[in-house]
Amino acid sequence: MKNKIWKRLSILAVGSILIASLAACGKEGSTGGDSDEKVKIVKIGTILPLSGAAAQLGENSKKSIDMAVEEINENGGIKSLGGAKLEIVYGDSQGKPPVGVSEAERLLSNKDIVLLNGAWQSGVTLPASEVAERNKKVWLAPVASDDSVTSRGFEYVFRIADTSAMRVAGQVEFINYLSTIDPIKTVALVYENTAWGQGVANSWKEQLPAAGYEIVLEEGYDGNAAELTPVATKVKSAKPDAVLMVSYLKDATLLTKAFTEQKVTPKAFIATSGGYADAEYLNNVGDAPLGFFDIAAWEADVNRPFSKETNDKFIEKYGHGMNGEMVKEYVGIYTIADVLERAGSVDSEKIRDAFASTNIVEGPTQMYAKTINFDETGTLPEPGLVFTQFQEVDGKVQRVTVFPLEDARDGAEIVYPYAPK
Repeated sequence: MKNKIWKRLSILAVGSILIASLAACGKEGSTGGDSDEKVKIVKIGTILPLSGAAAQLGENSKKSIDMAVEEINENGGIKSLGGAKLEIVYGDSQGKPPVGVSEAERLLSNKDIVLLNGAWQSGVTLPASEVAERNKKVWLAPVASDDSVTSRGFEYVFRIADTSAMRVAGQVEFINYLSTIDPIKTVALVYENTAWGQGVANSWKEQLPAAGYEIVLEEGYDGNAAELTPVATKVKSAKPDAVLMVSYLKDATLLTKAFTEQKVTPKAFIATSGGYADAEYLNNVGDAPLGFFDIAAWEADVNRPFSKETNDKFIEKYGHGMNGEMVKEYVGIYTIADVLERAGSVDSEKIRDAFASTNIVEGPTQMYAKTINFDETGTLPEPGLVFTQFQEVDGKVQRVTVFPLEDARDGAEIVYPYAPK
């Protein structure tokens, strides 16, 4: 009897050891649970428009993201996780909100995805980020600017992008400055008619009249339209002192050409980043936007730490420079790396708490903002915004930083009122 008991206990002991061994094997190299010290790869789901009308924007973001990941991994990865390397798992939204939602669901079905990043367009980010919130996974929005992205009371959504309201406040300040040179009294609002454009338009309609400017035209349009001459003719008929625009790359190209062809001549054209800041924009339109202004989060000639060397490296690697949106994508990855380093874990709650306590004041993120932190809504409260103007420098059209005056390129002067070439 005694021998039988010992035999049974021995079998149980061996079984327990086998189960423990199997469990340990199952944890090796995973990215979840209590095995943070054994994490080898941290997978980040990133949704971008990699096909469709906004594909070029998505591809440029992908370049910035890939370069940041490469740098972080080459510098030892996430040290608090034993040098775990970052890996991006991409999803293509095609620029369509329903597709963005399905891509978010697909990515989160992979248990190794620790958080989501994206999705460039506000119209896609809004519904797709709801998927992350429901699943209690962090979503970082590096580019989406619609104010409602972080005004819904969500706990897991964070944004480093400047918001539409912030950009409009900057535009109002700039118009006030231009008015000291030659008064602006009336404005026309021209915008692509998705969540992003509508959000900017709502801020315009709130802030411009409050600052004393009369809106004489409000024109939303289909960003996928084949041509935008009718919009240009409406603006010409309204005769505004200033035209404010919000567009993606394709429609920014069409609109600029239409304004030039129809000889629309307000005192100022003022854009809202997006397509006007894209690297392909000038390739598409040549010297047509000479004199146009654009608000941006970053410019190559801005005197900020890490800007020149990072942009020079990007040019060497990809053949063209960065813009504000690309910089935000790049900085977004460095922000994620900082969060993971401090969290020392791939647990969603620890990552969420680390995001909320973020306070980055050194390193590559300085090229975008002096401090990366988040307010109670999950928004970066103080991004660095500047105004650029398309000017001819040494026979080539360039984006030249002109405002605020203390951030302006050395020797740069504002060309105003608008005078077409």
